[in-house]
Amino acid sequence: MVSIIKKKSSRISENLVTDEKLYRQRRQFLKTGIFSSAGLSLATYFPTLAMAALSELPNRISNAPRTRTLEEELNTFEEITTYNNFYELGTGKSDPVENASALITDPWSVMVEGECERPGTYTLEDILKPHDLEERIYRLRCVEAWSMVIPWVGFPLADLIQRFKPTSNAKYVAFETLYDESKPLPGQKRQNLAWPYREGLRMDEAMNPLTLMAVGLYGKTMPNQNGAPLRLVVPWKYGFKSIKSIVKIAFVEQEPATSWNMANAREYGFYSNVNPQVDHRRWSQKRERRIGEYFKRDTLMFNGYEEEVAYLYEGMDLSKNY
Repeated sequence: MVSIIKKKSSRISENLVTDEKLYRQRRQFLKTGIFSSAGLSLATYFPTLAMAALSELPNRISNAPRTRTLEEELNTFEEITTYNNFYELGTGKSDPVENASALITDPWSVMVEGECERPGTYTLEDILKPHDLEERIYRLRCVEAWSMVIPWVGFPLADLIQRFKPTSNAKYVAFETLYDESKPLPGQKRQNLAWPYREGLRMDEAMNPLTLMAVGLYGKTMPNQNGAPLRLVVPWKYGFKSIKSIVKIAFVEQEPATSWNMANAREYGFYSNVNPQVDHRRWSQKRERRIGEYFKRDTLMFNGYEEEVAYLYEGMDLSKNY
């Protein structure tokens, strides 16, 4: 079970956000319990995480930021930002960071449509302004059988959904990534997927407390190669479900089409929950390679979040590739 630690609120400038060394020190303190035994607050020693939504916006943090901790080593900032799948910027693992400058994130807006009472086009500032930001350390498990541990910054997707007031007809939430046919990103010049990239969740999955709308990582604004400025993080599903650079959210009644399912339905189901007992048709999912480690480790059911999400799939045959 993942713990939640509440910390005191403060405001700091972007150049004072917690760096990688302090993150690692903080993890060690959490593991040893040195602060709790001394009756001291973490906030006394470490600056609370802050994030700038856009360069012209003030730095903001939540009134009660929460840190979800794991007894696993974090991947480094360099590993997280240089080893990526982001086909809009290229199919190679280093393509996203090499082509990151091609993604223009300012200005940015999100179109909201479908079965809701408050459709419209919202600027990034509109999207982020009401929400307290949180730091959450989650596992990321790629369908390709590699994994990372990442300290994301964001807010619950459920909080955003509630603002748009979906109707009772909204059974699913569909998302789309940026795509300008007149000026495609480097990877979109190839037709390896049907652009724009599309993903979706069942409404109860979207409303689950674990589902995060992320705007940063390691206490810094989200790098382009990781899906700036706004990306989904669904930690119990394979990474391709966590759609990047979101420009459209639609509330729909029927299961929405999703990019990898459209490309190869036999290998990529709509749900794509992490399940070590269901192999990809071309490789086993029983074990995974944590980036930065030599030996493989066992893959956990629902990526280790079984206690918090298994109830969503009661009655479903999880031996199938949904």
